[in-house]
Amino acid sequence: MNESRVFLAKAQQKSADEIHRLKIQKAIATYDIKVKSTKNRQFYDWQKARKKAAQIKDDALANLPDLLLQFEENTSKNGTHVLWAENALQARQHIRDIIKKHHAEKIVKSKSMTTEEIELNEFLDEMGVENWESDLGEFIVQLANEKPYHIVTPAMHKSQAEIAELFSRKLGIPATGSAEELTMAARAALRQTFVTADIGITGANFIIADTGAIVMTENEGNGRLCMACPKVHIAIVGIEKMLPRLSDLALFLPLLATSGTGQQLSCYNSIIRGPKAANEADGPEKMVVILLDNRRSEIYAQDKFRHVLRCLRCGACLNACPVFRTVGGHTYGTAYQGPIGSVLTPHLRGMKNWSHLAHASSLCGACSDVCPVDIDLHHLLLENRWQAEKEKTTPFIWQIAIKIWAWLHTNRLLLQFVRPILKLGIAIIKPVLPAKKKRRLPQLAKKSFAQMWTTAATKSPKKDAISHG
Repeated sequence: MNESRVFLAKAQQKSADEIHRLKIQKAIATYDIKVKSTKNRQFYDWQKARKKAAQIKDDALANLPDLLLQFEENTSKNGTHVLWAENALQARQHIRDIIKKHHAEKIVKSKSMTTEEIELNEFLDEMGVENWESDLGEFIVQLANEKPYHIVTPAMHKSQAEIAELFSRKLGIPATGSAEELTMAARAALRQTFVTADIGITGANFIIADTGAIVMTENEGNGRLCMACPKVHIAIVGIEKMLPRLSDLALFLPLLATSGTGQQLSCYNSIIRGPKAANEADGPEKMVVILLDNRRSEIYAQDKFRHVLRCLRCGACLNACPVFRTVGGHTYGTAYQGPIGSVLTPHLRGMKNWSHLAHASSLCGACSDVCPVDIDLHHLLLENRWQAEKEKTTPFIWQIAIKIWAWLHTNRLLLQFVRPILKLGIAIIKPVLPAKKKRRLPQLAKKSFAQMWTTAATKSPKKDAISHG
């Protein structure tokens, strides 16, 4: 099955799963309440805040090549080694070389969508390297042998009872209904991993050009332990994560927290400038930053799509999307789900196999409305549809059907001529269709708009005057 058929099959299954939908609706309803409340307290004018953030990101993108070089220069002065990765393969090769150089046998990771993008966990498994996710949600889906369900809350689809059963089976703890006990069990399982891991791998929410720092924001403290405990720290960062100045964090940290989790500020916000200095007791002995392109430069070169690189990966567009709320995150089959994933994935993984995601949208615009950096997501989905048509990545029958549709709609008389034929065709084919197909088959109105318009126009003025008398 191709990716489109897989998506449709999964979407049909998940949309019919009432329990799944109830879990997601409950989680997102809680999120919606928190975000609305925090926005009102946090920002005097939310719209001005997001416009300002968009402007800063656009300025950063306009000067991205220079800012990346400035970041490399400044972070290198701090003792950090910078590597550039043109694609996922090159990024994985860099990590493999570091693992071999340091004879690493155990790795601990913090939550990172970039590592999901380059399929790092699978690569480490192939290498035979012990690898542990330390974020609670990521730890849960790793134990369940699943992929993250959501950009920010990877285990959103799991109920507390399901997590309890999973922990009992995988960690050998007694069955419990206490969320606190489940959290403590995960902490106990991971605590020794932090201090025995040879390498810690993280992502970064931002990289700062003027100080050469990486910034990570989180709520559990596991990311900070991943950076501080192992002797080697590797940060894998998309090149679009750039901010020009450290002072920009005054806007972006609360903006990300509000949109991502409904908090005024995340619990842990770390600014890391390099490995530990000679006078410091804690921190890694070696730090490496891998700057990942992986087709971002191709997006950057397209004027219509460049502003999608503003994305903070807050997940707000997923929570607002009626399609995501219905079919869930695993249906998308990609690291980035929801509207942002539907825009990005065809450009990161190829339009030919992933253009169908552009149609996984009602185009209601809710995603664009909630985006904290004002990305025009629903119009970019339309642009993806248009680009897929230009590249002829859609099925041949669909291309022919669209051409016929366009030809018919260029001439009203022609459309009127075809209409009764179409009506007859529907009447003939409907009895032999499956029940689900019958429900989706459109019903033509008794009269077309043109016919109703003509009828209205032929009414006598006298009758109109009397009727409106």
